[in-house]
Amino acid sequence: MFSHVMVGARDVEAMARFYDAVLLPLGLERGPDSVAGPRGVCWRAPGQRHPTFDVQEPFDGNPPSPGNGCMVAFMAPDRAAVDAAHAAALAHGGSDEGAPALRARYAPDYYGAYMRDPEGNKLHVVHRGP
Repeated sequence: MFSHVMVGARDVEAMARFYDAVLLPLGLERGPDSVAGPRGVCWRAPGQRHPTFDVQEPFDGNPPSPGNGCMVAFMAPDRAAVDAAHAAALAHGGSDEGAPALRARYAPDYYGAYMRDPEGNKLHVVHRGP
């Protein structure tokens, strides 16, 4: 299990609007803004301190850049949440990397979608199960 996952952002406010829209259908909520280091925001499961997903200006002051081969994957409670998160991503400045679909090559019950956030970070939303 991880403590947190962080992606860099040039425009924290725009990224916060994007992730508020995408992560709400997954049952996550916005946590407190960053109080240490550069400006940032986080999301987590209700009532939980960790793990968190964080969007923050890079600590080194250099421009953020998506990592090649890096992807953040979020678990969805059902297939409808995968569909809603993907639609929200596209409506809030994201781009499509793979529409919601059953991906039987991964597993018989693997339903997922791929997208990129406004900064170019690759995301995946998946529901596993009936």
